[in-house]
Amino acid sequence: MSFSQFGDKFTQHSGISRLMEDMGAGLRTPGTIMLGGGNPAQIPAMNDYFQQLLQQMHEEGKLSEALCNYDGPRGKATLLASLAGLLSDELGWPITAQNIALTNGSQSAFFYLFNLFAGRRADGSKKRVLFPLAPEYLGYADAGLEEGLFVSAKPNIELLPEGQFKYHVDFEHLPMNEEVGLICVSRPTNPTGNVITDDELMQLDALAQQHDVPLLIDNAYGVPFPGIIFSEVRPLWNPNIILCMSLSKLGLPGARCGIIIADEKTITALSNMNGIISLAPGSIGPAIANEMIRRGDLLRLSEEVIKPFYQQKVQQTIAILRRYLPEDRCLIHKPEGAIFLWLWFRDLPITTELLYQRLKARGVLMVPGHFFFPGLEQAWPHTHQCMRMNYVPDAENIERAVQILAEEVENAWRDS
Repeated sequence: MSFSQFGDKFTQHSGISRLMEDMGAGLRTPGTIMLGGGNPAQIPAMNDYFQQLLQQMHEEGKLSEALCNYDGPRGKATLLASLAGLLSDELGWPITAQNIALTNGSQSAFFYLFNLFAGRRADGSKKRVLFPLAPEYLGYADAGLEEGLFVSAKPNIELLPEGQFKYHVDFEHLPMNEEVGLICVSRPTNPTGNVITDDELMQLDALAQQHDVPLLIDNAYGVPFPGIIFSEVRPLWNPNIILCMSLSKLGLPGARCGIIIADEKTITALSNMNGIISLAPGSIGPAIANEMIRRGDLLRLSEEVIKPFYQQKVQQTIAILRRYLPEDRCLIHKPEGAIFLWLWFRDLPITTELLYQRLKARGVLMVPGHFFFPGLEQAWPHTHQCMRMNYVPDAENIERAVQILAEEVENAWRDS
């Protein structure tokens, strides 16, 4: 038995596959401290809210309605209308329900969009996806149907007080040329917690329009929901921007609901792809989100419950890190959003891949940094000096994990 080229590509080992395998194995292994995955926190107030909401939806017949019927290929029409109204009223965006489509999670949305705008064209030319600010999301790396679909740029690094740093787009060395068919940036960024500035975003938007390519913004953690963003930013959308949102970080990752806001031509294309690949998006997540909007709870809970929870957690985790890892051993990317901390072990005498293996052997799962540089075509030692950690687990487990991390870092220096 042999596979097609498609089969060969998508059965090879990948960073995202290893992450998910390690998460599954870790969950089955007692005592493992999971700092590697992207699962959002189980916020008690949100869990209680969802339980009560689902009970009320069940009593009103709305739950069985969502479970027992297909939606259209763009997704649940009631959510498309209510979300368009919310974003238009709150942010002044000139959108209607025709500008929105749903997918079975954001990961499938990126697969659709990357291959819609990049890859081989009818005239024989090939377009690529530009990530203007590496490091970027691990899940992007293997989402192209063709090899070499991605190109990325190294950032400028700004050193900050208190052992922190921040990445910025290096516009002077951005590889923007006729091969680029789509610009993609996440805001806030997984893995780093970086939030590109309003000025950087406006420059990227202008660059995309100048070259007549879309700007794709991954807004899975951002504003107006779920609001896991700790700096003041201005949300941006216009017909040249494709904005991807999600219900996962509200606390509903199992609902697998991605939201795409774009011009009508793009939305029509995505609707066709949905129909061919999955008939229709799932209905439960959209039904929940529609009820949250109808009750005025979506933005309220994002601002009053979700954002404060993560803001308190990240500060608590930084305090723990600094208790065991001083600035000369570990720099921390400024935490501006998302659910991760990005650690830079500058001049570490081993790679963070080896550090990952040593931590894994001691029951601590983190993610080595080299997976987060899709499309970076030149070697850069920095890619092997960083690690991503999820700061969601309880403080006691984080402290145990950080103790082990600090010991392994010291062992690496001692043995060098």
